Amino acid sequence: MIFFMKLDEIKIAIVGLGYVGLPLAVEFGKQLPIIGFDINDKRINELKTSFDHSGEVSAIALQSAKIYFTNIPEDLRQAKFIIVAVPTPIDGFKKPDLTAIKGSAEIVGKNLSPGSIVVYESTVYPGVTEDICRPILEQCSGLKCGVDFKIGYSPERINPGDPENTIDKIVKIVSGQDQETLDKVADIYSIICKAGVHRAPSIKVAEAAKVIENIQRDLNIALINELSLIFHHINVDTRDVLEAAGTKWNFHKYLPGLVGGHCIGVDPYYLTSLVEQLGYNPELILTARRINEYMPDYVAELMVKGLIQAGKPIKNAKVLIMGLTFKENVKDTRNSKVKLVIRKLKEYEIEVLAHDPLLGEGAIEGFGIDNVRDLFMLPKVDGVALCVAHNQFKNLTLTDIRNMIIGLPVLVDIKGVFHNAIKQNSDFVYQSL
Repeated sequence: MIFFMKLDEIKIAIVGLGYVGLPLAVEFGKQLPIIGFDINDKRINELKTSFDHSGEVSAIALQSAKIYFTNIPEDLRQAKFIIVAVPTPIDGFKKPDLTAIKGSAEIVGKNLSPGSIVVYESTVYPGVTEDICRPILEQCSGLKCGVDFKIGYSPERINPGDPENTIDKIVKIVSGQDQETLDKVADIYSIICKAGVHRAPSIKVAEAAKVIENIQRDLNIALINELSLIFHHINVDTRDVLEAAGTKWNFHKYLPGLVGGHCIGVDPYYLTSLVEQLGYNPELILTARRINEYMPDYVAELMVKGLIQAGKPIKNAKVLIMGLTFKENVKDTRNSKVKLVIRKLKEYEIEVLAHDPLLGEGAIEGFGIDNVRDLFMLPKVDGVALCVAHNQFKNLTLTDIRNMIIGLPVLVDIKGVFHNAIKQNSDFVYQSL
């Protein structure tokens, strides 16, 4: 089989148009005609009207990119370079859920043209691309990998809500099953990745590199979270300690907080699940996960302690949760740990209200609570938990917070938004990580 040689003859398809696939399609679409495929009919219809509900891509960017949006699998037959960027979550037992990536392999395989290259961007454990996806592609296409088509892996490095570290400014890891594939994958990604590409020596190396990027962050945040727990026991301000320690040139600056989302709180389980099957116990990684998984309960406990300190009854107390997404300035609620804070507060028979300016009015799936868009239309409460540091919240003053609360104000400020201002206001029961 002779593989394509000229870049200007390449037809690229992106499978999966979520937080990873859509920005990638738009970036490629600035240079080349792109097929944007997703099985979600609603998603395709909204993108055809130049609307991205996640808010990550503007209408202008969608309109200017050369993307043909489709939910018809047969359209993939036109492509010779197919990039798969579908979700890889975990299940209820914290095990890898490969449903989407297997399903996409079936769709791609049934519509795979001879001479194509299939590249995966989804976060997986080492071996998924070659040991799980490749056999499905072969079975569904009737083609032979390495003869009729090739495979590669290039891990996504999308950071939702970050306008600075965009695709074109981030070094891209690329890999391929052989040198010819690696060269082609590198050439194609070089079209949009102006910061350059890093050629991994194998697909498994590239898969492992992606997983450990987020494991490293998880461990570092777990360390700071545990230090925060320790400092609370000895009545020392965590952020004051971190500010002092941060004056040393080689101190790594992390802050305590809730670790959710679809990367840091998920990816470690992909590696630990694999190595546990091989008989190795990844103690450090799992310990960090346990610490970070505990933090939602701890945040709820801080609120309960604050209400007690303020002399307020716990049962039927009203608490306002500010921020429901998994991180600041994004609309994504996937794996948001705020829902666990809410669940724990409800166990204490506390009435929970919620406000997130980035989300729609009404019920928020999975939270068991309604979102109220207008902060100042909410009834007064006994305490406020500022869980996500959206920019809109940073514009509030302590007076604004005080006016939301009945009696002695209780504020649990997870991200330390009011850390400095509170030092000038002793009339708050204030808790922070």
